[in-house]
Amino acid sequence: MSVRGMRTGKGIREEIIARGHENITATHRTTLEITKESHLTPRGDCIIGIEADRSVGDLSDGIKERIRSGRKLTIELVLKDYGMGISFSAEGDKNLSLSHERDLVVRKSTFVCDRTLCVRSTMAARDIDREFVKLLRDRKTELIMRIYA
Repeated sequence: MSVRGMRTGKGIREEIIARGHENITATHRTTLEITKESHLTPRGDCIIGIEADRSVGDLSDGIKERIRSGRKLTIELVLKDYGMGISFSAEGDKNLSLSHERDLVVRKSTFVCDRTLCVRSTMAARDIDREFVKLLRDRKTELIMRIYA
């Protein structure tokens, strides 16, 4: 099984790889987002990575099933080239469609739409360490999001 749909001691793990961008500010209070889009305006204050290799709709059926069961999730944001990582928790929800073709959104709230990966997150964009965010402002930076369910 590939790393992207790998079973671990924590359940199923999937990875999404995205890139940095000079307009990343990561100042949104309640969400963080990764997108497949290749551009970012300064208004996208929740976006922490662009040119993602997958969206919420591209996740495996196995992890989608676990997320929809309401399981607690662990999410890691990793900058492998810099030896930095952040880990936080969130929850799945039975009402998640997990179907959006471009985006993946983590929410502190309980709002659900087709872009939503999880709710009740302990972290939003503005909670990310500012040194980590500074590194995300470089297009050469590779961001890995690991989702454990």
